[in-house]
Amino acid sequence: MSNGHGIWMHVDGQAGRFIELSDRVWETPELNYQEHRSSAEHLKALNDQGFRVATGLAGMPTAIMGEAGEGGPVIAFLGEFDALPELSQEAGVAEHRRLSGNGPGHGCGHNLLGAGALLAATATKDWLAANSLPGRVRYYGCPAEEGGSGKAFMVRDGVFADVDAALSWHPFSFAGVMEPASLAYAILDFSYTGRSAHAAGSPHLGRSALDAVELMSVGVNYLREHIPSDCRVHYAYLNAGGPAPNIVQAAAIVRYMVRSPRASEVLMLVERVKRIAEGAALMSETQVESRFVCAMNSLLGNRVMEGAMAQNFEMLGPPEFDAADQAFAGQIQATLTREHIQSAYAMFRLQESDSALSDGIVGAASGGKQMLGSTDVGDVSWAVPTVQAYGATYAIGTPLHTWQVTAQGKSPHAHKGMIHVAKALAATAADLFSHADLLASAKEEHAARLARDPAVQILPPHLAPPLDG
Repeated sequence: MSNGHGIWMHVDGQAGRFIELSDRVWETPELNYQEHRSSAEHLKALNDQGFRVATGLAGMPTAIMGEAGEGGPVIAFLGEFDALPELSQEAGVAEHRRLSGNGPGHGCGHNLLGAGALLAATATKDWLAANSLPGRVRYYGCPAEEGGSGKAFMVRDGVFADVDAALSWHPFSFAGVMEPASLAYAILDFSYTGRSAHAAGSPHLGRSALDAVELMSVGVNYLREHIPSDCRVHYAYLNAGGPAPNIVQAAAIVRYMVRSPRASEVLMLVERVKRIAEGAALMSETQVESRFVCAMNSLLGNRVMEGAMAQNFEMLGPPEFDAADQAFAGQIQATLTREHIQSAYAMFRLQESDSALSDGIVGAASGGKQMLGSTDVGDVSWAVPTVQAYGATYAIGTPLHTWQVTAQGKSPHAHKGMIHVAKALAATAADLFSHADLLASAKEEHAARLARDPAVQILPPHLAPPLDG
C-alpha cells in the first residue's frame, strides 16, 4: 500500500478506537429506527472527537449529526448502523451458529459502515486543523437504511440543504468506486378485513382476509409478466390471520415492495398493485386499506467525484491482507456455492483469483453485471453531489444479508478493509476541500444532471417516519 496522501496518517492514528466502535455496534445489533444504543455510541464518539453535535434530525430520535471546522464548503460523510432481523451469528466462525434467540445481526455490515465513515470524517477534521484550512466536515448517523428509508425523510426535511458534497461507502467483497446504479422503491402494507366464522360448521358466513391476500399474490404474480424486466415486486406476510385452520381468518396483512431504476415507474407500478389489491377484496368480499410505509430513490451518479475517488484508490492500492485473513476468508468461501463466487467476479468482469480476499481495485465503469439493490443514499444523491465506495471487508462471493456477513463482521480482515476504504473517503474529501475547481465541477455536473432529469419525489409529502420499525 502506498503512503502517498498526507491524510492517511490521520486515519491510521484514529483507527483503533473506530475498530472498537464497530465491534461494539456489532455486539448490540438493532433494527431500523430502534438503533438507540448504536446511535448513542456514535454520538459519544462525536463528542469525544470534539464535533459539534445535533440529535433527533427530521424527527427521528436515532438520527444524529456532528460538525467540525469553520467556513469554507461543507463535506458530509454518511454513516449507518442498523441491523437485520434473524441474522444473529457467532463471530469468527465459518459455520452457521446462531446466538441464543436468533435475534438481529449485522448481516449487511452497517457496524463497519458507520464506524468507517466516522473514521474518515474524524481524519478529515484532523487534517483540516493540521493544515489550517477552512471547511466544515460533517458526519451524519443515518437510521433505518434497511427498509426504513431514513435518509429520504432527512432529505425531505432539508437536513442536507447546505451540504456541498456527500461521501459514503458499503462493505463488500471488493474495494473501489461504487457504480451509481440502484433501484428506487416504495413499500406499502395492505390490510384486509373480513369476517370470522366456524370453518366447518358455517364457512358460508365467513369472509376470509387470508383468501384475499392470496388472491392478491396471484394477481401480482401475473402482473410480473407485464412490467419492465428491470423492475421487481416482492412481498412478505405480516399477519396471515392466525394459526388456527378451523377459523375463517378475519384479518390479514401483506407488505409489498415495488422497485424500479426509475422513480416515476415506481409510482406507476404502485397504482397497478393497488388496483390488484382492490380486485382481491372484491373477489373475497373483504375490505382493504393500503398504508404507504416508506420509499427511496435511485442513485444519481457524479463522474467528477467518482474520478477523484478512483485516483485515490489507485494511489492507495489494495488492502494488505495476511495469511490468517486469507485462511478464514477461505473457510467462509467453503460455505458458499461456486455460483456465489463466480457472480462476484462477473459483476466487475474480473478473472477469478486464488485469493479469497480482494487483491486489487475495481472501477465503477467496469462494464460487468452490477448487483442492483436499493439504498436511501439515492435520495441524498439527488439533493447534493454524492459518491460511494466499496470496501473489501468480506470473502469474495459473500452475499449480503447472510449469516456469513455477520460472521465476518469483527474479523481482522473486515477491520483492515474498513480502514482502507476510510483512507479513500478521507483523501477524496481532502481533494474537494483543497481544490475549489474540483468541487465546483462536481456541483456543475450535478446541476446539469438535474436539469436534464428532474428528481421525482416518491415519498408522500406528509408521511411520518415509521418509528415503530
